[in-house]
Amino acid sequence: MSDANTNIVTNFGKVGVLFGGRSAERDVSIMSGTGVLQALQSRGIDAHGFDPAERTLAELAAEKFDCVFIALHGRYGEDGSLQGALEQLGIPYTGSGVMASSVGMDKITTKIIWLSKNIPTPRYATVVPGDDLDAIVADLGLPLIVKPPLEGSTIGITKVEKAEEFEAAVALATGFDEIVLAEEFVTGREFTVAVLGSGKHARALPIVEIVAPEGNYDYQNKYFTDDTQYHCPADLPAELTAEIQKHAVDAYRALGCEGWGRVDVLVRESDMRPFLLEVNTSPGMTGHSLVPMAARAVGIGYEDLCIEILRSARCKMVKAQG
Repeated sequence: MSDANTNIVTNFGKVGVLFGGRSAERDVSIMSGTGVLQALQSRGIDAHGFDPAERTLAELAAEKFDCVFIALHGRYGEDGSLQGALEQLGIPYTGSGVMASSVGMDKITTKIIWLSKNIPTPRYATVVPGDDLDAIVADLGLPLIVKPPLEGSTIGITKVEKAEEFEAAVALATGFDEIVLAEEFVTGREFTVAVLGSGKHARALPIVEIVAPEGNYDYQNKYFTDDTQYHCPADLPAELTAEIQKHAVDAYRALGCEGWGRVDVLVRESDMRPFLLEVNTSPGMTGHSLVPMAARAVGIGYEDLCIEILRSARCKMVKAQG
């Protein structure tokens, strides 16, 4: 073992990699966590997998991890609930804290904060069963996107192209969340921006452009096919690249995110204006994932990326002074 690896082991101690969980994104989380676990172990780190769906918080505490890498996606892992438990247990963890995780998971609250900071995001409406859908169509126009605001990985999302399709789309989304997000459809190119660090040290990685078959970047095309094309760095004018990266970092900071994250962006075809869609505070780390792709573009390999993220692990709550 090299001296560098010896230092890594000494610095991190016993590391838990949390993956799996009980959300609709469980399968993707298992793929992410398996990759992270293997990467850390390959560097000599004493890393162990832990699935919160199969083991209790008492067992997590009994493991006496020095820190944990959160590779959970969606509810109960990315939404602040687990982060709160880890704060109570005093276990340092990767990624954003309780508040940023909770807010970032909620696409509606995220939009409210972004709009208060003049960060561009598509116009939207909140919908519950029984609302006047015709009025929403009149306001936002067609097509529009209907999605559950607390899910990820395109789960429960429908593109509504005809008014008569709206009700079924709302019914599908309410299978996941009681309140539904209806968003104006922006026709254009799809991008994502990975962000590393915290506060004034947060930095954007090269932009990734996503070119999915027939423009449909759904669950299948995200994780299980090779038909989707990715271009990194994205072929964009330097000025627009800088604008998108600035918006992404501003959006990340506005929510108080830290460690790492990914901001999804659409650039409108008609005027090349960027619109931010959402922030992911626990991005995928699978073979198809975009944060590792962006990191590779600046010479950061998968294992080094995992270690950089792990180095940022800490408890975020300030302890009261006795």
